[in-house]
Amino acid sequence: MKNVIITGATGMIGGLILEACLNSPDIGNVTIIVRKSTGISNDKLTEVIHQDFNDFTSIASHFGNQDIAYYCLGVYTGAVDRDWFRVITVDYTKAFANTLKQCSPNAVFCFLSGMGADPAEKSRMMFAKDKGAAENYLKSMNFDQLTIFRPGYIYPVTPRKEPNLSYRIMRFLYPVYKWIHANGVITSTALSNAMFIAGLKGEEKTILENKDIKKMLFT
Repeated sequence: MKNVIITGATGMIGGLILEACLNSPDIGNVTIIVRKSTGISNDKLTEVIHQDFNDFTSIASHFGNQDIAYYCLGVYTGAVDRDWFRVITVDYTKAFANTLKQCSPNAVFCFLSGMGADPAEKSRMMFAKDKGAAENYLKSMNFDQLTIFRPGYIYPVTPRKEPNLSYRIMRFLYPVYKWIHANGVITSTALSNAMFIAGLKGEEKTILENKDIKKMLFT
C-alpha cells in the first residue's frame, strides 16, 4: 500500500483527493499538512497542523517514507495582494517540494496548476506568470514522476460559497460554457479523480491540459 502526503486538503480539490485516499484500499497512510484541523477522524490519517508553509523544517519527519504527494495548495486571484500571491503560489511550492525531495526522493509529485500557466514567465497576468514559475521549479527538481495538471474552470459539484463575483457568474453560466467550450471546463470530481489516479497508477505526460485531464478518465 502507498503512503500519501497532501497539502491543500481543506480546499475543494485537495479535500476530494483526501476522501479518495481514505477510501482506497491501495492507500495505507495519508498525511495532510494543514493550518487548522479538518475534524476528520480516520485510522489512516495523520493530520499535521503547521503555520509556516515557507519552512517545513520542524515537521520534515512527516515528509519521510512518502510515495505520492498531491500538492493542491493555492489562492484565488484577488484574494491577496501581488506579493502574497507570489509567495503562496511559488515560494510555498518550492519549500514543500524541497522538503519532499530531501526526505522522500522517489516520491511521485502531482501538482495542481491551471490553464494558461506561462512557462516563459513573461505573462502580464499574475496567475499565469507565477504558476509558470512554480511549474518550472518543479521540473528542475527531476522527480521520478511529476504530473502537472492545468484545469480550466473547475465546476464545484458540491455546492459551496463562491469566493468572488466572477466565480458566481461562472457557476451560473457553466451549462452554457460547457456546451460552447467543453475543453475549457471540468468538474471538481473529474479533476480530483484524475489526479488521484495519476498519482497511484502513473502518467506518461508531465503536463496535462484540461482536455488531457478529461481524456485520461475515459481511456
